Amino acid sequence: MAFHRLRGKLLSFTRAARKLAALGAASAALAACAVPSDVGSGGGGVQGDGGPVKVALLVPYGSARGSDAQVARSLENAARLAVGDLGAGTVALDVYPTQGTPGGAQAAAAEALAAGAQVILGPLYADNAAAAGVAVSGTGVPVLSFSNNTDIAGGNVWVLGNTFQNTARRLLGFAARQGRNRVLVTHATNEAGQIADRAVRAGAAGTGAQITGSVGYDLSQAGITAAVPSIRAQAESTGSNAIFLTGNTAGDLPVISQLLTEAGAGGETYRFLGLTRWDVPAEALALPGLQGGYFARPDPGPLGQFRARYRGTYGGEPHPIANLAYDGMAAIGAVAASGGTVGRRSLTASSGFAGTGGAFRLMPDGTNERALAVAQVLNSSAQVVSPAPSSFGGSGS
Repeated sequence: MAFHRLRGKLLSFTRAARKLAALGAASAALAACAVPSDVGSGGGGVQGDGGPVKVALLVPYGSARGSDAQVARSLENAARLAVGDLGAGTVALDVYPTQGTPGGAQAAAAEALAAGAQVILGPLYADNAAAAGVAVSGTGVPVLSFSNNTDIAGGNVWVLGNTFQNTARRLLGFAARQGRNRVLVTHATNEAGQIADRAVRAGAAGTGAQITGSVGYDLSQAGITAAVPSIRAQAESTGSNAIFLTGNTAGDLPVISQLLTEAGAGGETYRFLGLTRWDVPAEALALPGLQGGYFARPDPGPLGQFRARYRGTYGGEPHPIANLAYDGMAAIGAVAASGGTVGRRSLTASSGFAGTGGAFRLMPDGTNERALAVAQVLNSSAQVVSPAPSSFGGSGS
């Protein structure tokens, strides 16, 4: 397929797909949450008075961004759906607007702390989450943000969004077990591409896969076209048998996958691995260059349940990241229901929690691990070839 046809197809993708690709797309919600078996005393949390755990939800009401009000409403709806599932007396939820700014988030966190909040759920943006973390630093109050930017993770701040490193680890482990253990990484040379490259490299540790190198390209037609010969040459010279494509369906992925395939650097010889969701939008699965490649996604079963319940309750579709609010509340509620203090030790229980895309757990370094399925693109459809693990006793096969 010629480049201009690919570009035309690319530009026809929906604006919603652009937002989803950057976030990795969110998954689904279960009606119940798991109670961790090793919550201990909570460790570092704020001891309550024996009543409901006081949770402050920080969302971007009042933001100058036109889309933030809808996102905020969807996050609040999902959190309230989780509160209802937890049952009366488990958590008490109060909502604080952040205006979508670091200053607003810091002020909201301080106000919530003064009102007795024991946990902060949110805020949305990475810089907002960092500011909220500063506002409650040293208090033991955890901040469970809706970001997936691991640069702000650590201390009392966690990220709930699925991270690139988590996706890379799952795919590289699966690929290595299939004999695709020598992987060349391709990425745009902009900041986002460099972040993706670093995430794949970091995710390779302990998977059995070896990163043979990486090749960058300018995010343009000329840049991608110029890089293809170099990618193929490096794949051959390093004995690679897989190529990691870090682009997304709303940007470079349709073009680079097709041009590499036409250049003989794809297909069976160099199996493609994808860092982003290839099924968002669904039309992307028909792209010729992606056929046979692998990407990771949450368990679709719980996602369908969450969306159906959200529609039934609120009469509309949830925002793609609304599930993160449900997950955060489910984790808080699981600890509270077990009688533990919601804090570092209980939130980082190794057994994890049941979430909207399957099992997930919060890590001591502020990142998270989510159980993901591996899908292969076959005949323009996504077929699960390795189901998402139901717990963290194993890593899937």
